[in-house]
Amino acid sequence: MDPKFRAVIYFLLALQVVASLLALSNGEFFFKSGSAGIGVLVLVLLSSKKGFTTPDLWMLVGAFAFSIVGDYFLSTRDGDTMRFVYGIFVFFLAHIGYLSYALYQGKIPWRFTALLCGGYLIFFFTSLYPGITDSVLRWAALAYLFVSCFSLGAARGIRFTGWAKWLYVAGIVLILFSDTLIALAEFMKYNQWDFLVLPTYYLAHIVITWSVWQRFGFSDGRRLTVLKQ
Repeated sequence: MDPKFRAVIYFLLALQVVASLLALSNGEFFFKSGSAGIGVLVLVLLSSKKGFTTPDLWMLVGAFAFSIVGDYFLSTRDGDTMRFVYGIFVFFLAHIGYLSYALYQGKIPWRFTALLCGGYLIFFFTSLYPGITDSVLRWAALAYLFVSCFSLGAARGIRFTGWAKWLYVAGIVLILFSDTLIALAEFMKYNQWDFLVLPTYYLAHIVITWSVWQRFGFSDGRRLTVLKQ
C-alpha cells in the first residue's frame, strides 16, 4: 500500500474525529456534517483503489450522504412536525444504504432480526405510540423502526471477520441507540440521556468508516478474509 495514500486516509480518519468534536462544541452544521462528509471522502478514495468497482461502497456513500440531509432537516425543523417527518424519511433512505451494504456482503439472520423487531414493536406500542399524536409521524416512525431493526439484523449477518464486521455492527448499534434516545425525548419527554444523542451518532459514522478501512486490510497490510456462505 502506498505510504502516501495510507497517510492521507489516517489524516482523514483523524479529521473525522476532530470535526465531530467541533460539532459537539459549537453546533455549526458545517461541522455536524463532518463525520458523514469525511466518511464519504474516505469511502470514495478506497473505492478508487479498486477502480470504482465496489458497488457496495457506493451504498454506504449514499447512506452517509442521506444522513447529512436528514441531519439538516432535524437541525432546522424548529418544532415543525413535517420537517421532522422529512428528516425521518431521509434517514430511512440512509438505512436502506446501510442495509444494502450489509446484504451485499451477507444475509439477514432471521431469528435475531425477528426478536429485535418484536422487542422494538413492544417498545413502540407501549411507550412511544401514546405520545405520537400526528398520524403521518406515527407511520413514519413505525417504518423507520422496521428499517433500523433490519439494518442491524443485516449487519449481524455480514460475512466479514474480525474488526471489519464488528466495527460495522457497532456503528449500526450506535445509530439505533442514538435514534432510541431521540424517540424517548420526542415522544416520552424523557431527556435524561439527551447528551448522548449526538456523540453516539457521530461515533457511528467514525466506526463504520473504520470498518471499511479494516475490511480492505489497508490498516495493517493484510487483507481480511470473508466467510463462505
